[in-house]
Amino acid sequence: MRSINDWLNEYGESHKNPTNKMVHWICVPAIFWTIVGLFYGIKFPVQVIGNIPLNLAIVLLALTTIYYFSLSKSLSLGMLIFSLICLFICQKVEESGFTLWKVSIIVFVLAWIGQFWGHKVEGKKPSFLKDIQFLMIGPAWLMSFIYKKIGIAY
Repeated sequence: MRSINDWLNEYGESHKNPTNKMVHWICVPAIFWTIVGLFYGIKFPVQVIGNIPLNLAIVLLALTTIYYFSLSKSLSLGMLIFSLICLFICQKVEESGFTLWKVSIIVFVLAWIGQFWGHKVEGKKPSFLKDIQFLMIGPAWLMSFIYKKIGIAY
């Protein structure tokens, strides 16, 4: 099994251009959130906390956290916190009266346009075209920069 550093280093090879990096800081979290938003709307007839129904996003984020934990215990905690923030935002969007899946699709499309533009500027193809797992590594790659900035080992 590849180490988290192997994954992050390989992902970083096609993310060196400052403009592409900036685009990724905006678009990767947005895409992550939109995926959560799309699955958030698939509800199960079980309450999680208070009046919040269990939904497919919670189940998939639990599995995602296990994946990140297998790569890095430390990074998995940061990704769990980010996942919880995404769930909170989904709840607030639903409470606001907006249709979450519509908002998610609009943001998803715009963020992917941004991503492909960033890679055009970079002059390199997105990493996920080589290995689909890089779709999961992108958010962890950003989290690794936050960890370095605040001095947390991963």
